[in-house]
Amino acid sequence: MVNRALRRLIYLVAFIVLLGLTCCLLSSPRLGRRFYPFHYREEILAAAAAQQIDPLFIAAVIQAESGFQANAVSSEGARGLMQLLPSTAMWIAEKNGESDFHPDKLFEPGYNIAAGSWYLADLLRQFDGSEVVALAAYNGGRGHVQRWLEEEVWDGSEANLGQIPFSETRAFVKRALKNYRSYQDLYGKGH
Repeated sequence: MVNRALRRLIYLVAFIVLLGLTCCLLSSPRLGRRFYPFHYREEILAAAAAQQIDPLFIAAVIQAESGFQANAVSSEGARGLMQLLPSTAMWIAEKNGESDFHPDKLFEPGYNIAAGSWYLADLLRQFDGSEVVALAAYNGGRGHVQRWLEEEVWDGSEANLGQIPFSETRAFVKRALKNYRSYQDLYGKGH
């Protein structure tokens, strides 16, 4: 009985210490910005202006997708900062009248950010500006998300992310939203 009580006390103290460190990190902009960097700022700001979306939203997606690693490749073959599949990027290129697309372009930060931001903006338009739904579609596919909404599998709200059938998509949306809030807290409107 004493061991169990002592273990619980140790866990409680550890939790409080971790909570305090987390609050301290996030309240210190200098430390917080190490965990939430804003690399490729010029490229992000240009893409955000072109697509009329918040640059911090783009940064949050990049952080969630690749951790700002320009040469990242997923197990599914998604490439670059915003982790675009070559097939999705080819579709984006076609929609934008680009005739010389090559999948290796996805490793170029400026190209990847421009294409990924265009795709995010397209999803935001399709889903009436809902960042939560656009993030789900970015990760899980617009067709799946459209079907979930139509069949009332998911209501499209952040409060009901647990309804999303794909665990990877649920986790991605939570992570990206957390990143977005952290970026807003750390960088504010001045970016």
